Amino acid sequence: VPAHVAGVPEIIMGVPAPNGELNPLVLAAAYLAGVSRVFTIGGAQAVAALAYGTETIPAVDKITGPGNRFVAAAKRAVFGQVGIDMIAGPSEILVYAEGANNAQWLAMDLLSQAEHDTVAQAVFITPDEQLLNDVELAIEAHLQALPKAEIARTSIANRGALVLVKDRAEAVELINQVAPEHLELCLDEAQEMAEDIRHAGAIFMGRYTPEAIGDYCAGPNHVLPTSGTARFSSPLGVYDFQKRSSLIMCSEQGVKTLAKTADILAQQENLDAHARSARYRYQ
Repeated sequence: VPAHVAGVPEIIMGVPAPNGELNPLVLAAAYLAGVSRVFTIGGAQAVAALAYGTETIPAVDKITGPGNRFVAAAKRAVFGQVGIDMIAGPSEILVYAEGANNAQWLAMDLLSQAEHDTVAQAVFITPDEQLLNDVELAIEAHLQALPKAEIARTSIANRGALVLVKDRAEAVELINQVAPEHLELCLDEAQEMAEDIRHAGAIFMGRYTPEAIGDYCAGPNHVLPTSGTARFSSPLGVYDFQKRSSLIMCSEQGVKTLAKTADILAQQENLDAHARSARYRYQ
């Protein structure tokens, strides 16, 4: 949708087809979003095909969208050959909670990202030691029933963390250091705390706003910066499909002043052709 709003004339989509089967919901979404063409290819190989082109897949100007660590590495590798939006993947969630909260909810919010990938990151921060312990127990209980429990358990073991802080201020400092892709603020004063957050891809405000809603139907684009890149990147938007050109025009009279300046500066850099090019305009 942001690409359409920006006026992109052709939108190419790559989608994996496990066992040769395409998810009809994905095709329906592509149709509603106005995708021009869909190719059944995913992963790092899709990034390479779209960057350089093949006999059947056209080379594109820009590649956007999230993926696993191999997709993220592939996007890094082709940047320069094509534009990219950001490094988006593997998935991350950081949940901060204080006050009255349901540990079962918080634990499942963490697992909602941990089930994506064995290197997904799920971090829980709170100043409440009892809540921390309750969430830890709830995670283990939920893992007994999750279909992707093995992936989630590995993710939690590899990159998960339960962090006890002394107060909200210390939590804010940690959050800004991590710069998470998804940040849940589960407290009554979520809006007040959000004003102190400088680095996060998407912020889910209040205990009734789970990250999963953002995945599917909340509204804002859900291609988000990961791996700390929220320090300098923003969610995918219309601006990612726009570029600008500088327009410079001098009148016959106006160039005389600028050309003299350019002439002097070019001489200081020993760029004689530059200096003469400018000098011709005012002599």
